[in-house]
Formats: sequence, structure tokens, C-alpha cells
Amino acid sequence: MEPKSLDVEESVNKTIIEGKAEILVSEKKVFYNPVQEFNRDLSVAVLSLFAKEKHDESLLIKEKSSNNANKNEKQNESENKNGISVLEALSATGLRSIRYAKEVPHIKKIIANDISEKAADSIKKNITFNKVEHLVTASHNDATILMYQSRRDRFDAIDLDPYGCPSIFLDGAVQSVSNGGLLLVTATDMAVLAGNSPETCYVKYGAVSIKSKACHELALRILLQHIAAHAGRYGRYIEPLLSISVDFYIRVFVRIRTGQIQCKDNTSKLGMVYQCTGCESMAIQPLGTKINRSYKMPASPAVDQLCKFCKHKHHMGGPIWIGLLHDQSFVSRLVDTLDNIELGTIKRIKGVLSVVQEELDIPLYYVLDRLMSIVKCDTPAMVRFRSALLHAGYNVSLSHANKLSIKTDAPTEVIWDVVRAWEKMHPAKRDRLTENSPALAILSAKSSTEITFDGHPLANPKSRKLHLTRFQVNPAPNWGPGTRSTTMINSNEAISKKIKNQNKKRHHKSRSDNNSEKTNEEKNDESIESKSSDADETPAKQSKILP
Repeated sequence: MEPKSLDVEESVNKTIIEGKAEILVSEKKVFYNPVQEFNRDLSVAVLSLFAKEKHDESLLIKEKSSNNANKNEKQNESENKNGISVLEALSATGLRSIRYAKEVPHIKKIIANDISEKAADSIKKNITFNKVEHLVTASHNDATILMYQSRRDRFDAIDLDPYGCPSIFLDGAVQSVSNGGLLLVTATDMAVLAGNSPETCYVKYGAVSIKSKACHELALRILLQHIAAHAGRYGRYIEPLLSISVDFYIRVFVRIRTGQIQCKDNTSKLGMVYQCTGCESMAIQPLGTKINRSYKMPASPAVDQLCKFCKHKHHMGGPIWIGLLHDQSFVSRLVDTLDNIELGTIKRIKGVLSVVQEELDIPLYYVLDRLMSIVKCDTPAMVRFRSALLHAGYNVSLSHANKLSIKTDAPTEVIWDVVRAWEKMHPAKRDRLTENSPALAILSAKSSTEITFDGHPLANPKSRKLHLTRFQVNPAPNWGPGTRSTTMINSNEAISKKIKNQNKKRHHKSRSDNNSEKTNEEKNDESIESKSSDADETPAKQSKILP
């Protein structure tokens, strides 16, 4: 079945129930994608923890400042009572904002904004229907203008969930979120971020993407560096709390803080990626290094002109974020709160976060079946390959972005040593390998590490032992980002274009068939007539056909 968003024409005057919210469906083509329930559930969980911690922090400040003037005490008491302010810049039906109002504690106000007048009307109806008028306000405005107008009275949290690339909203978002506030950003243009169009990725995100088996983590790191770049222009920096790649999109939760000195750390948290065109070995080149409090330029490049493993050239991508993807302390606190929240996708959230907790804080990963495919060899069981790395004295984990990922602090040399050791036990057909193939170069090299595939007690991760739902199996219905909502400001233009292009191929084919039926004599006659008519045209007549 083809992926699609919910066609509201099929369910006019019905309701959509998700979480504690109930959305009226009365407009045609209002965008709602049921697959992103996981996105919204996770956002509810993260925002709930953020709001609670901010509330507890303000209570602590109140206790410490109990000896201050009565005026200050009353102000603190009012702030503690009201909680956080939230902007959902691209609200569509208002579902997410209404869920925040009903499921997230310590909310002061929520602005549910959309540029479409029809969507704004739908949001108002849904706010009234769900009886959250005291918390949620509908807004009909351009999201960027609304955020720029809020740079003084900032929001504690801003949620950006656009259709496609979020870049055009980030400049306003990093300015209008409070110090220590939360920015929640989704990107669904995975083809661009995953290396299918590097030049487009540079235009949109200021980084060149490369085709890699680690493309989903690369996408996260490209988005994070882009947010960091926007924030740095205003003396602000980012602290990623949780960065996930699931389904057909990526979602990041980052704190935005103010600090000119910390902004300088970005040079040591950004880097370029080199990937061999033959064996696909990867290397990271930081843009800078920080030693104590001093910043130095690193020696470059990180690789030779030709790959030291297979003598092929490299592709270069980036810059990407090479700092931490997750705040493991925050993730642990988030996992502890899940038992107190009712969410439709709670089982999957626990599974994904369990893998995130086990994930090493190391940039990028290799994929097991691809490693063995390069050397034309059978693929070992994941537990045996992990055991070999653990016995060699290195750490290894999965990435939440790929169920066959090998994320390790072992040098690439050791990874190929493991591959060679396995190939000796399960020989590849070397007579089929060409002289310049990466496989032959890697398998012919000498190993420097003693490898054993005996079972290691840490090779089987806890999340696997508990049979948690760690990786989503692609469902057939409603898969993908869906189609863009037609309740937009230029919807009339979109409809006219659609009508204009109806039966376009059929008309083109009929014209081609008519032309092919003409004889050469008829074509010559038409050519002569065309030339004579052009020569006989008066200047006045010619002026009518000029553009």
C-alpha cells in the first residue's frame, strides 16, 4: 500500500483520538499522520520531564530567596504556579498542543500557530472541543514572524515539526527560546540528509552529506551542527538531550543556553568525515581541539590521499556535530518517569530509550552485513562479532538507528582484523576477486590483533535479553511523511496546477501520435508555409507574438 496521510474527506465530521486529545475532523485534507504518534508520545514524555524539572528548580530558588522582599516572593510564587510557556510553530490540527495541555504538567500557556487560515480555524474549534482554552491559544501567523516578535518575551519550549526541512525556522527559534529552554526539532527530508543530494544538503543545512551505511546518524549530526551554527551567531550554544532517528524522520531535543565562551567549544565539537570509496572505512577530522582552556588547530588531513587499507580515494562530508548525541543523565531520568505516563507507544519508547542508554558516545558506526559484503564473506552472528571486539579489549554497542550497527571505540584496523579472522574460518571465493578490489587488499593484509569469537558475557545487550521493542518493523499503512496539507495559504495555486497537469501524459502521447502519422510531404509543406507566413508578417502582427 502506498504511504499517505489521513484523507479527511473519508472521515468528515468524525474525530481522531490520540492520547487524551480528541480532534474534530471537518476540513478536507487537514494533515494528520498516525505513524508519528511515536514522535508526539516521546515529545510529551520529554516535555513533561523538562517542565517538572524546571518547576522543581524554581521552587528551590524560591526557598533560597525566602528572605528577599515580598514583591520578589510573590513574583516567584506566580511563576512557580503558572509553569512553562510553549510555542508549537506549525500546529496544523492543534493535536500536539492539545496533548501538551492535557498531558504535560506545569504548563502556563501554549501558542498553537499555523500559517493557514483554515488550519487556525480548525485549531480554535479543537481547543474549544477539548476545553483547554485556559491554556492553549490559536494563532494565525507566519511562524518565523511570530518567533522574531517573541525575542523579548521568550518561550520556555519551542516545537518545530515541519513537512520536510526545518532550516528556515531555526534562526528565529534559537533567538526566541529562553536561556536553558528546550528546542524540539523534526526533519523528514531524509533523502537529502542521507546523501542522495549533497549539494541540496549544503544549501539547506550548511553541510555536505555522503552516502554511508551510517547515514541516519550522519543526518542527526548534520542537523545538530546546523542548529549550533544558528545559535552561535547570537552567543548561544546547544546541549543535546536526546537525538533519535526512527521511521522516516529524525527528532532532536536540545537545550539552548547563552554563553560566548561555550560557543567557542563548537570548533572541537564539529568535524569533517572521510569515507573510503572502496572499503568504506571512516575517519573524523575535528575542526579544532581544546586543551585545558586553549584552542588549537589540529593537524590535517586525518587520512592519506589513498586509503591505507585498500588504496582507494576518499569522499569528504561535513561539517557534522561530533559531540554527544544524548545526555545520558537526562535519558535515565526520562526512563524512570515512563511508568507514570500513559502513552500509546510506551512499549516502543522504552525499547528505543534502552538502546540509547546502551549506546556509546562515539561518532558514527559500521554495519555488520555491509562489512562482510565488502570482503564477499558470510555474515557472522552479531553476538559473535561483538564478542571478538570485547575480547580484544574494546567497547562495543548498537546504535538505535540500525539493528545491525557496530558502534565501537576500536580502531578501524582492529575491525578489519576481526573481519579477516572470520574470513579464515569461512573463506571467501578469492578467485572471483579482482586485482584492485578492496576485498583482496583487506584480506591480503596481515593482522596485528589476536581475535577470538568465544562468547563474551557483555556481548548480548540487556535490551535484547529483555526482548524489548527496539527497532520498528516498517508497517504497510500510512508509512512515510505523507502528502503535504493542501490547507495552505497558496492552496488555490496548488489546485490549479493539479488540474492543469491532469491527463498531461495522455495529451502529450496523442500529439506525438498525430505528428508521427504525418507524411514527409505534409511536414515539408508545413515548413514552407511557416517560413512564408513569417516573411509576410507585418511588424504590427509580429509584435503580438513577442513575449
